[in-house]
Amino acid sequence: MTNSNSFTSHFVELRSRLLKSIIFILAIFIISYIFAEQIYNFLVEPYANAVKDDQNSRRLIFTALHETFIAYLKIAFFSAIFLGSPVLLIQIYKFIAPGLYKNEKKALLPYLIFTPILFLLGGLLVYYLIMPLAIKFFLSFESIGTNTSLPIQLEAKVNEYLSLIMRLIFAFGISFQLPILLNLLAKIGIVNSNYLKKTRRYVIVIIFTVAAILTPPDPITQIGLAIPLLLLYELSILTVKFTEKKDKKVEDA
Repeated sequence: MTNSNSFTSHFVELRSRLLKSIIFILAIFIISYIFAEQIYNFLVEPYANAVKDDQNSRRLIFTALHETFIAYLKIAFFSAIFLGSPVLLIQIYKFIAPGLYKNEKKALLPYLIFTPILFLLGGLLVYYLIMPLAIKFFLSFESIGTNTSLPIQLEAKVNEYLSLIMRLIFAFGISFQLPILLNLLAKIGIVNSNYLKKTRRYVIVIIFTVAAILTPPDPITQIGLAIPLLLLYELSILTVKFTEKKDKKVEDA
């Protein structure tokens, strides 16, 4: 087979696998839009639980006729990307797997497994811990008002709330890929455990800077992202060191 025919066959296979992934993601999008109200109720639950004992009557509002429709489209798109990403990763793995040796396939498989798991853990951290704490923090700035001043009370918009929680889930999920990234860099020889230890002080600054950029300007979400990333960085040092020892044993054998 000529190089031209080989390239064409690989391109056709890649296109086929990407098309399958897109069709699957599109199907998830349609299904998610059908059940958008149920997904909306799930995403709003952290807010509802945070204010359920509040004396004030709480609600989410929309101020434009099309706002709820756009919100449901966002929910469907969010669900499609969130649920469809593992399928896309599997299709990419199936595309490159035939060109890998058996030991290379075994080495790549853990990354394929742990990538969606770490993303899910980041999303769960947002949903069950960060959002409830952040909501209570923001609500603490309300005031009941006096005879000479008007009360300050939250009237949260549907679109803004959903955009916030979905953005945080993606931000935390992507940030939680740090161990995967560092281990891959170690595998190809760009970094090692000693280098990661030496650059720890700089990484701490970078992590808090990234957390400040990816999250709203409040200490709850910023610290809530920075601390897990610091822990994941330390975990990455341990896993890279373990991999180095394992590779050394294989070389010595």
